[in-house]
This record gives sequence, structure tokens and C-alpha cells, in this order.
Amino acid sequence: MIKIERSFSINVPVEKVFSYLSDSIRLTEWMPSLFDVRDVRGKGVGQCFSWTYKMMGMPFKGKSVCIGHIINERIAIKTMGSITSIWDLTFKSQSNTTLVNLVLEYTIPVPLISKVGNRLILRRNEREADMAVANIKEKLEWKDQFKTLH
Repeated sequence: MIKIERSFSINVPVEKVFSYLSDSIRLTEWMPSLFDVRDVRGKGVGQCFSWTYKMMGMPFKGKSVCIGHIINERIAIKTMGSITSIWDLTFKSQSNTTLVNLVLEYTIPVPLISKVGNRLILRRNEREADMAVANIKEKLEWKDQFKTLH
């Protein structure tokens, strides 16, 4: 499996960050190539949903299940289907700031490797991880700052 790790801070309390990132319906707001989340069932450990994701322009479908859920501390999601992965997000509160650590381990779909090549896919996925972090920060920090203005 390939591993991507990102650690970042968000100037928003942990409760808001955890709530946002644990809402499966909102995944398409911050994950650049995820364009469909459907059939969400349950909450916390055992929550499951179906998804469609584009990697290098090719659509892949699968299902996800929450395998770890500790409120304001950890979310772990396992994906199965065309792309298999484990998403592990941990949260640490520091006053009104939240430290988030993301560890993503995944496999690249075989049809994509033969079409594009490993190195290009890896670079692209690293960039997408950076975009996801930027999207999360922008969405939560802007939303929080906007509320304080009104």
C-alpha cells in the first residue's frame, strides 16, 4: 500500500472540525476528485456509504465503512472496491485551534497503473492531498470567521 501523511492546524475548535470531517455527505466539498457520495447509512462505527472517485480522469466506484470513531479524537474509514484504502484522522484540541493528522494508505487500481504509470499517479495523489487540506482549512476557517463578522 502507498502512504500519504499530512498534519495541519485549523483555527477552529475541535468540535467543529470533527463534526465537519465526520459528515460523509460533505466529503465532496473538500476531497477534490470525489464527486459522488450516496447511500449513507448509520453513524459512528459501522456507518457506510457508496462513492465514485476519479483518479487521473478514470472513474472508480466503491463502498466505505467507518471502522473507528472516537468523538473529537479519531475517525477511521476503510474503503473497498476499485480502490482500497484506510483513512485515519486524529484530532487534538489546543485552545481554539485543532491539530489534525491524516494518514492515508491506499492501492492504485491496476488498470490505471498500466495506462498512466505509478510515478505520475503518486505525484498527482500527493497534490490532491494538499488540495484537500487547503479545502478543509478554507471551508472551516472562512465559515468560522464569517460568523464572527455578523
